[in-house]
Amino acid sequence: MSDPTRRALVVRGGWEGHSPVAITDLFLPFLTSEGFTVEVSDSLDVYTDTELLAATDLVVQCWTMGQATPEQTEGLANAVRAGTGLAGWHGGIVDSFRGDVNYQYLTGGQFLMHPRGFHDHEVRLVAERARHPVIIGLSDFQVHTEQYWMATDPLIDTLATTVFPADEERGREVVMPAVWTRNWGEGRVFVSTIGHKADDFDVPEVRTLTERGLLWASR
Repeated sequence: MSDPTRRALVVRGGWEGHSPVAITDLFLPFLTSEGFTVEVSDSLDVYTDTELLAATDLVVQCWTMGQATPEQTEGLANAVRAGTGLAGWHGGIVDSFRGDVNYQYLTGGQFLMHPRGFHDHEVRLVAERARHPVIIGLSDFQVHTEQYWMATDPLIDTLATTVFPADEERGREVVMPAVWTRNWGEGRVFVSTIGHKADDFDVPEVRTLTERGLLWASR
């Protein structure tokens, strides 16, 4: 009989300000409890291992900034296109490999800026997507953390947003995607912009939608 256990690959590194080891460690027990065999890599070279990625059901990436080679991001994109899921949060997925347009095309968004420091703001769920398995049963909620200003792809399916109020620079209120999914070939991509610090995941809604996002993205 074939082994039914799913395989997850956690790829972590880059800028240490996002605590890639400590925060991804929060989710390792969850993945194991959901039947995943988990492998952890601190090297982007794993994205060139075609055989490994083909056998991987879910890639969880937490790698802020840094540089990836075209071969590495192409390997990741090809794997997702063939059915491997990709998921992540905050700068670990949408502030990775700045300037790599092909990678941004895969994830559907790129971090541009955030207001200085942490501040209270509301995460609003998109009513039209209320029955999506990532957010079903959840309600709007408050967080005290960074709020990301994003450049996003029109092909993403936005599940939650935040609002930037009007100021002298912007001139008007702006509704910004904060959590989204997308299908990419045979694969799925889940992105949450929430998760700068470990205690962001102490907010029950943040933890729940992140865990659900990992499962949704998995093959």
